[in-house]
Amino acid sequence: MGANVGGGNKFVSDINVTPFVDVMLVLLIIFMVATPMMSQGLEVDLPQTTQVEVLPTEADHMVLTVRNDGKIYLDEYGVDSMEDLEGYLQRLVKEKNKTLFLQADKAVPYGTVVEVMGHIKAVGIEKLGVIAEQPDQAPAKGGKNAPARAPK
Repeated sequence: MGANVGGGNKFVSDINVTPFVDVMLVLLIIFMVATPMMSQGLEVDLPQTTQVEVLPTEADHMVLTVRNDGKIYLDEYGVDSMEDLEGYLQRLVKEKNKTLFLQADKAVPYGTVVEVMGHIKAVGIEKLGVIAEQPDQAPAKGGKNAPARAPK
């Protein structure tokens, strides 16, 4: 892959890296733009409390979300009904030995939260964290609240 330069029979053996750098910069920009879109959370107006700890960042936990419209999500996947909830919890949390955190919108009726907690207890999950936010925190744009959990 040489190029004829000038009038002699000399070939240039240097690699032109400019197209490679251009492609890498485009891929870097695409990655930088796409990454924040992949970490969108569910929009929940969390209740506030003064004593909260930061939610662990390890991947060995799942978050059960109850939105103010009554929809239930396990991480970001919707649960169709309360009856299906126990099956999902059994397969995805109990059998994989993960920690479960419950986050409910502050407008959700107390009875709904207690019913969800009853299904969690029926599956046999003994440890349950409750997610809240500190009073001085404002909800972030895009539906992602600063995750925190209330002490046990």
